[in-house]
Amino acid sequence: CTSSNAIQIAQSLKDYKEVIFVPDKNLGRYVQQYVPDKKIILWEGFCPTHIRVSKEEVLKTKEAHPEAEVLAHPECNPDVLSVSDHICSTGGMFSYVKSSKSKEFIIATESGMLYRLRKDNPDKKFYVPTERLICPTMKLTTLGWVAHSLEAMEQEIKINGDIRDKAYKALERMLKVSGERPEASLAGY
Repeated sequence: CTSSNAIQIAQSLKDYKEVIFVPDKNLGRYVQQYVPDKKIILWEGFCPTHIRVSKEEVLKTKEAHPEAEVLAHPECNPDVLSVSDHICSTGGMFSYVKSSKSKEFIIATESGMLYRLRKDNPDKKFYVPTERLICPTMKLTTLGWVAHSLEAMEQEIKINGDIRDKAYKALERMLKVSGERPEASLAGY
């Protein structure tokens, strides 16, 4: 699942009282609030970027910008979520900001989002609570590397057909539960 559909996926597991939730314990804790009838078993994994922001940094930024709404990604620590005005996935943040009447936002997720937020909403202001909200893994993928990969067709990954078919089935079910169109999302798997 993803941060945008994790709650829907957990709620769809009607026949299960326990759910093993990987890879992010903070997202799992957040989901637990929406499925009180289930026991969420958390794996101790986490997003190394989202845990870099602290409640104190958010509050300090809020003090400097009291009119700003705090938007936090559900993979942030629970204490950060507790002082947030709105908790949503990165995609949810784009939608929320676009429809919000607020003019200022504190964004508690990967800072690369600010570029698109500012571009799509030039009349609004955005702040980050810390400069440490940079994902080193995301920064490895550049347009140059994508272009090289497509041109050279190097580093091909081959997956056993049985594994591929099972993964496809799981992804198709996840997308169906979350209201996505599997045939569009998974075309050419």
